[in-house]
Amino acid sequence: MTQQLTLRLMHTETHVELILTLIYAKCDRIERIELWDTLYEMALDMIVPWLVGGDFNVIWDEEEKYGGLPVSLLEVDDFRHCINTCNLTDLGFKGSIFTWWNGRSEEDYIFKRLDRCFGNNELQQTFPGLEVTHLSKIGSDHCLMLLKCDIETPPIKKSFRFLNFWTKHETFKEVVKENWNADFSANPFCIFNYKLKKLKQALSTWSRATYGDIFQKIASLEEVVLVHERQFEVNPTQMNRQRLR
Repeated sequence: MTQQLTLRLMHTETHVELILTLIYAKCDRIERIELWDTLYEMALDMIVPWLVGGDFNVIWDEEEKYGGLPVSLLEVDDFRHCINTCNLTDLGFKGSIFTWWNGRSEEDYIFKRLDRCFGNNELQQTFPGLEVTHLSKIGSDHCLMLLKCDIETPPIKKSFRFLNFWTKHETFKEVVKENWNADFSANPFCIFNYKLKKLKQALSTWSRATYGDIFQKIASLEEVVLVHERQFEVNPTQMNRQRLR
């Protein structure tokens, strides 16, 4: 159809079946209703791994847009309702949160996450090592998405990073106090090791709930800075004018 192409794939060796739906959604909210209806219909009898990905031309929440006009909540609600009703889950990503840039600079620039990959439960059970990476924008205003589905690759454990600004938050000491304890007797080294592991897990959970995905936000802001730097390289006269201001 105009806004989606659906393929039925079969792995020649493992005989694993996969339904792949590639999305190129319309910019208009009303026109996208046809796409949502198509996904609803396919989801009704979908019992095999189903991967849905591409350009949805709509964001999931306000954090996925930088610059421009306020977000249309009606568009967001339509999108969320469709994905949730179809029992699809965002597969996550590595890299910058923004996958599209309007090509403008200064106060006119707009960044959005318009491209993403979703999967049903069967897909995630069949390919537990799924990983989506947002690559650099080359020759397009959209970035490429790289999907790895090597089922033999175990999940990668993220290393713990202590962030100094945590200590300035009013609830930081309370989190440390609540989790720096052990309800058993053992070798002092074992107890100390136990406390560290317990506190690291508690701080990671607390940080995400308090600040969100910090490293993801940093990666996104770095992209905005890079865009400005590229604009200045292309037009050094403009850069000099900016310095004078």
